[in-house]
Amino acid sequence: MMNSCFQLTERPDGILLLTLDVPGERVNTLNASLIPEFSALLQSLQQGPAPAGLIISSAKADNFIAGADIRMLEACPDAAAAEALARQGQQLFEQLAQLPFPVVAAIHGACLGGGLELALACDYRICSDDEQTRLGFPEVQLGLLPGSGGTQRLPRLIGLPAALDLLLSGRRLRPGQARRWGLVSAVVPQAILLEVAAQQLAGGKVRSPRLSGLQALLLRAPLRGWILGRAGRQVAARTRGNYPAPAAILDVLEIGLARGAAAGLAEEARQFGLLQASPQSAALRGLFLAGNALKKEIRYQGAEPLALNHIGVLGAGQMGAGIAMVSVNPGGMSVRLKDLSAEGLNRALRHCHAQLAKRRDRRQLSPEAMRAQLALFSASQDYSGFRRLELVIEAVFEDLSLKQQLLQEVEQLGGPGCIFASNTSSLPIAQIAAQAAHPERVVGLHYFNPVEKMPLVEVIPHAGTDATVVATVLALARAQGKTPVVVQDVSGFYVNRILAPYLNEAARILLEGETVEIIDAALQDYGFPMGPLALLDEIGLDVAAGIGPILALHHGERFRTPELLQQLLSDGRKGRKSGRGFYRYDAGKGRREVDGYVYDRLKVIPVKRMERSVIAERCVLLMLNEAARTLAEGVIASARDGDLAAVYGLGFPPFLGGPFHAMQQRGLANLVAALRQHAEQYGERFAPCEALLERLEGGADYYPAGE
Repeated sequence: MMNSCFQLTERPDGILLLTLDVPGERVNTLNASLIPEFSALLQSLQQGPAPAGLIISSAKADNFIAGADIRMLEACPDAAAAEALARQGQQLFEQLAQLPFPVVAAIHGACLGGGLELALACDYRICSDDEQTRLGFPEVQLGLLPGSGGTQRLPRLIGLPAALDLLLSGRRLRPGQARRWGLVSAVVPQAILLEVAAQQLAGGKVRSPRLSGLQALLLRAPLRGWILGRAGRQVAARTRGNYPAPAAILDVLEIGLARGAAAGLAEEARQFGLLQASPQSAALRGLFLAGNALKKEIRYQGAEPLALNHIGVLGAGQMGAGIAMVSVNPGGMSVRLKDLSAEGLNRALRHCHAQLAKRRDRRQLSPEAMRAQLALFSASQDYSGFRRLELVIEAVFEDLSLKQQLLQEVEQLGGPGCIFASNTSSLPIAQIAAQAAHPERVVGLHYFNPVEKMPLVEVIPHAGTDATVVATVLALARAQGKTPVVVQDVSGFYVNRILAPYLNEAARILLEGETVEIIDAALQDYGFPMGPLALLDEIGLDVAAGIGPILALHHGERFRTPELLQQLLSDGRKGRKSGRGFYRYDAGKGRREVDGYVYDRLKVIPVKRMERSVIAERCVLLMLNEAARTLAEGVIASARDGDLAAVYGLGFPPFLGGPFHAMQQRGLANLVAALRQHAEQYGERFAPCEALLERLEGGADYYPAGE
């Protein structure tokens, strides 16, 4: 039996094989047009002669079903339409669950969201042991919950604590984890996945995982209430009320387990509709779609990237070690670390070993694979081995003359045609390349700390950078697991350009007498993962103090850094790396506490004067105003790039969608009015920029309807 998405064939042993292959797409996703096709097919199976069993698999090379098609959700005009869509999915998978013969999902590759809901509706699940195989519910990361029965089937299969972990985190389980958690009953090599499924069906050997007595007890009151209550308190502390999806998931689980699956499904569909229509989910889905679109932009100005096999990193500090670590992951590329300090090189290599050991201990990496990756690292205090390198990333401190010197040395001692990429955070790339013999091979690659965790890389070509060089570093950044955004070669580029006014305003508020704790808490309440003063400690007060004058020189007085950074630096306070800044970091491993000495040193008396919302507004307004300037100046190519870079590079609240999405949701007229009010109260630095005024006057949105 053939149709546009499914192929149904009968094996010689009487077992049916249903293969899903969405035409014209790299991955299988569930969309509205697929539902009637699948429903009709299931109805024919229900009414026909019962086969020995049914295997559901995918024809795609590296995925089972990657989830629902997000474009389908974007087409829902309101909550009622989204709720109806969820009900359709629930009914479809209930049809699957009610087939009068055993069904096994043979999973290879991504089995996420709606794909996992389909698998849960089967009697059994087995998966391949391939590295690409992942199972999970990432809906919460889009401000949603599983809407096709997942919230009801999952806890009854793997228990409440494990279900909460999957649903609230969006984490994706590897094959071994999925088996241990009870999601699948077997893990086998991909080559024999279908044969094992058929053999087990034919022999009746497949056994669905069963809950232990304790797991079953935890589904019942009063233990269920205690578990959900504890999870609710953790959710409230983590989300600070900014993300409605986790709380909705807890409500749906409680109703389903207390009143039965039918009531749970009804509430699941209702909450799905409400969440889909929420501004938080719209913002998160927008970021997801924008990120996917950016990943598909492989070429740069038509240029193809060069192949890279051997790269170097100059500087074995925290940034250099992090860059080296993320670079060995993509397919065997080797990394040569250079630093004048043997101690620094040893520290960097220990860091890389520790990172790989964590992955090994979590069973994300086999011992053999760990040894293979460690063999890709090498280190030297001179330029030996640099002749074979195709690209070198410089990761030393912000000193123009030093960076120019390193560039000259790489041009003399590196490989022919070697690309030089500077991990500068503020210095214009054109200045670094000013004395280069081959300025066309010089480009900026600005990583963010910690490199292993922060997803953004700013790619900064100067006016003379060759397009092939840009295409090559874009491909490298993607291979490192990063989201690269091309930005213009101006001081501070984009992220630090909009971050500096935000940090400076937090420092001014501290000098006015607000406490460190309240300032940081105010911005965390707003949605940032870390407060601005804690962030300064992470960046390093010395680094921030060094960047400030560079930005002020190029962009004006509004970037002038308050003197407090120099005052604290004079006492040797550099932030976390020195053990003290605004906080002290000797209070125990992983802990920090505000150092009251800061108030004495700055001669301020800490007294609560402002509401947290007022503090957050002062800091964020300056960031938004500067973001509007950067787009008008062409520092970023689009509002989309600006939103992605702000969320991925500095932690702008994802539920707000980024600075430009937030400005549009707020309304430019309201934003300009707020800036003018603050300019009257706090100073000219809040005056709305010309770009905002012109856009307001012209009635142009950052995201036109339909974009």
